[in-house]
Amino acid sequence: MTSEFSQAASGAYCTATYRLYDDKADFHKKATGIAVGLTVGSWTDLPEARKAEMERHLGRVVSVDVHEPAGAASGERFADITIAYPDVNFSRDIPALLVTVFGKLSMDGRIKLTDLSFSGDFLSAFPGPRFGLSGVRELLGVPERPLLMSIFKSVIGHDLPALKEQFYQQALGGVDLIKDDEILFENPLTPIERRVEACMQAAADAQKETGQKLLYAANLTGPTFDLVNQARRAIGAGANALLFNVLAYGFDALSELSRHPDIRVPIMAHPALAGAFYPSAYHGISAQVLLGKLMRLAGADLVLFPSPYGSVVMPREENLAIKEALLDTTGAAEGTGFGRLKTSFPVPSAGIHPGLVPLILKDFGTDVVVNAGGGVHGHPMGAAAGGRAFRQAMDGCLSGASLREYAAAGRPELQAAIDAWGIRE
Repeated sequence: MTSEFSQAASGAYCTATYRLYDDKADFHKKATGIAVGLTVGSWTDLPEARKAEMERHLGRVVSVDVHEPAGAASGERFADITIAYPDVNFSRDIPALLVTVFGKLSMDGRIKLTDLSFSGDFLSAFPGPRFGLSGVRELLGVPERPLLMSIFKSVIGHDLPALKEQFYQQALGGVDLIKDDEILFENPLTPIERRVEACMQAAADAQKETGQKLLYAANLTGPTFDLVNQARRAIGAGANALLFNVLAYGFDALSELSRHPDIRVPIMAHPALAGAFYPSAYHGISAQVLLGKLMRLAGADLVLFPSPYGSVVMPREENLAIKEALLDTTGAAEGTGFGRLKTSFPVPSAGIHPGLVPLILKDFGTDVVVNAGGGVHGHPMGAAAGGRAFRQAMDGCLSGASLREYAAAGRPELQAAIDAWGIRE
């Protein structure tokens, strides 16, 4: 590895790290070309007087770490390259940063943006999550245990009474959060204001039975420039959380919503379209940047992403990297760095059933939202029993008991879930 630049002595910079694959390239020359090309455009041809003026705008190579393939293998020679970009070059917003560090570069061969770090000056423009992990816990009155969320399923074409009943059955199972399906948009059968009113009434009815508070994340959709008004309508009807398809609208849309004075409810970020960005080793943006750092920076209080266990599988190391980005508190005590932002709740999702709870808690601890769709609705005893099975699985894990023993001790809901889906520990 070569290190060619010290940020500490050089002012305010944001840094980007890339993995670049090439069998023959001079990676040091390539790194210099990126640093110059994405900032001042040209350097060696400038007169000395002009260089002095442009120095503050020049990108810098921080490091180049070359990995040569073993033996005669081809196609796997790569380098991890880190470039520092002067803050003075871009406005303090996420689109400007992304276009600077990966705009045209994203189309330049086999190159992936693997990490981003932000200067203190850049970070100061972002308040981060309004509620964050601790704020969501406070709203629900659940200070320590993992949270449980269920998802509306089969929502298209259903009217309000059917939606309300589906909500009520989920709520009876003891879930902490219920979210709309991300494909539930504005429609004549269940417009957002009437949907929120019906579901919040169902939440109140269920609370009389369970004694438990609940957040309902209504899907915020519609034309971009009407999102704030749509959020106002939902909140006016009683919505106490919002779901948002961030990547379809852009990180800046989330950033504006999360800091808007009229939108004082938690925002849950959905990962729809993320598969177009992170899965390739050779192209795109890493999951920990896309679904971790940028979601938190833009203000998501809870962030959904594919789990390493279920039906839409993400490698475990990528999952844990997202978790670390969402929960990183480095520098929090001093009020500096990324860690000064409130942490965001990790929500590993897709294909989750009660028998996976031991794995989830092993990997994520108690600061996690266990998110289930089919694991609730597909329970052999119904959706309410599905929620109870998850709560029993959580309680069993936290007590240190095996799930089979815990289920056998008079917990038929958990037993039925184990019989249907098994256990992975």
